[in-house]
This record gives sequence, C-alpha cells and structure tokens, in this order.
Amino acid sequence: MRWLPRLLSHAAAAGRATARTTGSHVGGSNGFAAGRGGDDAAAVPWKWLRKLWVEELRKQRDATRSLGRRAVATTEGGGADSFGDFAKAAIRFVRSETAASGIDGRGAGHEEAPSRGHQQDGRDLAPVEAKLKPLLSRANLLIARDIEWANIMFAFEQESRYIMMDPLFPQSPVGFIREKSNVIFRQLLRSRRPFVAEITDAMGNEIFTVRRPFWFINSSIYAEVNGKEVGVVHRRWHLWRRIYDLYLGNRQFAVVENPGFWNWTFTLIDEDANVLAQIDRNWRGIGFELFTDAGQYAIRFGDAGLNHKLGLAADIDELHVVRHLTLPERAVALALAVSLDCDYFSRRGGWGLPFLIATE
Repeated sequence: MRWLPRLLSHAAAAGRATARTTGSHVGGSNGFAAGRGGDDAAAVPWKWLRKLWVEELRKQRDATRSLGRRAVATTEGGGADSFGDFAKAAIRFVRSETAASGIDGRGAGHEEAPSRGHQQDGRDLAPVEAKLKPLLSRANLLIARDIEWANIMFAFEQESRYIMMDPLFPQSPVGFIREKSNVIFRQLLRSRRPFVAEITDAMGNEIFTVRRPFWFINSSIYAEVNGKEVGVVHRRWHLWRRIYDLYLGNRQFAVVENPGFWNWTFTLIDEDANVLAQIDRNWRGIGFELFTDAGQYAIRFGDAGLNHKLGLAADIDELHVVRHLTLPERAVALALAVSLDCDYFSRRGGWGLPFLIATE
C-alpha cells in the first residue's frame, strides 16, 4: 500500500499545525490520537483526514484507469478492501475485458466443445440419399454373380459381374455391379487384388461405387458417392470367425460376427446386439456351388413388404429390426456383400471344391 505512508505524513503535518494553533492535547474530545503515545503526539481532525483519504483515492482511481488490467496488481496484500469504490470499478473493468476476450465465469482455461464438423452432416447426406433412393429404398435386394467361364475352364480370373434384382419383381434387374481392375493384378493377387466396382441402375446410370484396395491380412472396402467417401467396412482378423465393422463416416453403426464354418448368414447388429439387417448367401444347387463361384446373396433390410409376397420374395423371411438403416448405411451394407463374396466365396481358378473356399 504505497499510498499509506504519504497519507500518514500529511496527517501528521496537519496535526502538528493544528496543535500549534489550538493548543490541543492528546485525548481531547474533538480528535483522536494519531501517535502511539507521548506528550508531543498530535491530535488530527477527522474531517481533514477524510479529505486527504478521498483525494488519494481519486488519484489512485485515475491512475488505474490508464493502466488497464494492471489495476489488479495494486490490490495485492489485501488493499482491495481499503479502496472501496475504486476496487469495485477495477473489478468491473477486468470483467469487461475478460468477457471481450471470450473468458466467462467457468474459468480462464475454459474452451468451447470441439466442432462436430468431422462427422456426417445431414445437409451433406441429403444429395447422397437422393441419389441412392432409386436403388436402395427396397425391402430386400438380391445380388447374383454371373458365371465366369474363363475362370472355370482356364483359371483365368475375370472381372466380376453382378446382377441386382428386387425379389418382388424378379423379371427384370434393377441394377448391376461391374468390377474394374488391372488384368495382371487379377491373375497375380486373385481375391486380394485392388479394384473399383460401379453400382449402376438398370439403365446403366452410376449410383455409387465401391473401392477395395489391396490387402494382406484384413480387407477393407469403401462406399463412395460422387467421388466422396460415405462409409467403409473393415474386416477384423479372427482364426475362424468372420468379423466386420461397418462405419458411416467415422461413426461405427454396425458389426457382423459370423461364427464361421458352414454358417452363411451375416447379421448386422448395433452396439446393443439389436438386429439392423442381414445378408444371406443362398444355396443355388450342387452344380453352381461345385463348379462355379456364381453365388447369390439376399440383403434384407427389415422393411415391411407387400401383404402378399410375389415371386422370389415368398422365399425370403421377414426380418424384424430395431430400426431401419438409412440409405447411406444400406450402401455400406451392399459394399459388405461384395466384400464377403471376394473374401470367402470366390474360387481360385480351375476345378475344385467350393467348400474349401469359405475357410480362408
């Protein structure tokens, strides 16, 4: 408190001047003892001392306003309680400055929650859903792989071709899947080859694509719409079980935990083990299964179909799901069906038993 010595010196000088003029003594009724004792202790008038106090406070207040935030330092050692109005003004000034700098009552180190811009935005998914709706807004979807005669006869790996059908109307296809890959990679890497597959409607218009890079231990396949990644399926290694994690953006929405061996049903479940969708590989007969890799897959999204099922839909059981998958999530499920066919049900070329295929 640098102002206190000056205040006391002024008060002592005033007291000595008053004592000489009035002859007052210590203990007089019109004053109070400024000293600690002694006959020459002067009595200081209260009004004079109060005037000096107010004047000193005014000087300190003016100096603090020019210093800005440095005013807080003048209150060190408990002086804030002595300044009164000056301390309140300084506190208001500091609060206004900290509010302008974005610091609130929750602490100087407080920060706003991180932005969720890295997650999928509903506005970004709106055009994606509009493009996927003509193909994926169906209760069930059948995917059948074409017979690859060059692979059967000469062990020459061809680009995979799939036909997609609606079980309610199996007379005409609703879409196609066409692989595009390097011919040398197909012969050398076989099922581990990298490729891009186009998913089109019946008229050949591209709906979206799936991209599958080269893999050695665990495979991954990406669903992309208009060149932008929507979701991904990662295979998780297990000695005999077939485990896949499905992501929409960076959020996992389902997992597949197939027990392996002879089980050809792949169920998508959420974190609470509730069923979301299901992919079944259908048995097509001894001839197809022994000598070809022309498999057929039924993707069931759990939607309620017609009351009277028609065509191939009569052979597909209704699936009860906890919620319906969104269209981007269905695109990821379709990419999973392609990955399953490449991982477990694709022949290595030439004649052989397909039962050994699903063990890889």
